[in-house]
Amino acid sequence: MSKKKILFINFGGLGDEILFLPTIQSIKKEFPNSHITLALEERSKGIITLTDVIDSTFIANIKGKSKYLELMKLLFKIWSGKFDIVISSGSNKFISIFLFLTFIKKRYGYNTGKLSQLLLTKAIKLNKNQYAVEMYQDLASGITSIKTKLPILNIEKKSQIPNSVLIHPGVSKLSVNNGMIKTIPACEWANVVNELANRGKKVLLVGGPDDKDCIDTITKLVPAKKFENLYGTTKNLRDLAELISSSEVFLCSDSAPLHIAVALEVKTFVIFGSTDDKKLIPQIDTITPIKADCDCPLQPCLWEKRQTTCESLDCLKISATQIVETILNNII
Repeated sequence: MSKKKILFINFGGLGDEILFLPTIQSIKKEFPNSHITLALEERSKGIITLTDVIDSTFIANIKGKSKYLELMKLLFKIWSGKFDIVISSGSNKFISIFLFLTFIKKRYGYNTGKLSQLLLTKAIKLNKNQYAVEMYQDLASGITSIKTKLPILNIEKKSQIPNSVLIHPGVSKLSVNNGMIKTIPACEWANVVNELANRGKKVLLVGGPDDKDCIDTITKLVPAKKFENLYGTTKNLRDLAELISSSEVFLCSDSAPLHIAVALEVKTFVIFGSTDDKKLIPQIDTITPIKADCDCPLQPCLWEKRQTTCESLDCLKISATQIVETILNNII
């Protein structure tokens, strides 16, 4: 069997790359001798530390002012790569034209209308009303019957820390700067840490560079003896994944670490506000969404109905007591 060169294109945040990973892994199982290249954004390149299925990457920062220049540069890279197959997760109508311009013989993407049906080898029906992993998996259906239900991470799992609750409270600054608030305030996170410690839990606190302000607030409001501050001890995504694997319980916001925990099958509790938990987590026993009792008729609103969150944020009025009780009532 000849060694196929396969290009995947998936622009988005790190969480998107983790959710897209099973699609790559399904295709790799179909073509085990293939060479896999992933085109992605700079901010998401950490995905390569979590898997050995990606052989090379093309970086294209398409969210800036030089979007079209970046896409042109990407085309030049693709032309020189001489790929056999290209698979794109984009749902913009422009995507089918871009894929056609790659001159790759077999092109797969979502059905965005007559143009995609004409220019793609197979235009796959886009079903957004399902878990994102399954939505991306549909792209592989035109090539293979193999389905990978959850991301497979190539990390060394650590021994579980008894009675531990690892908390990753933050979300990316990019989402905040773009007007998308997806977690409770730092002061409420501090109350969560305090209450869990008072209930006898070994609380561990972790975060990345984007989470510094939140972590600083927690450390100011909660006595140091009540938790172990691991902020700054994880140098990369792989370190974070290994730490998550060691926790008995993981508590987080709707962010990339959530999808790592899902892949590792760690008992996870996640704060959801404006986003749709049914699209972002699988319906399995190890994952529990924590949501406000909110009467907002638009909830969940983000992305489908709004591009930013509202000012009232009733969907994130979740108390520390509700969070702690949900955790304690759902762990053995």
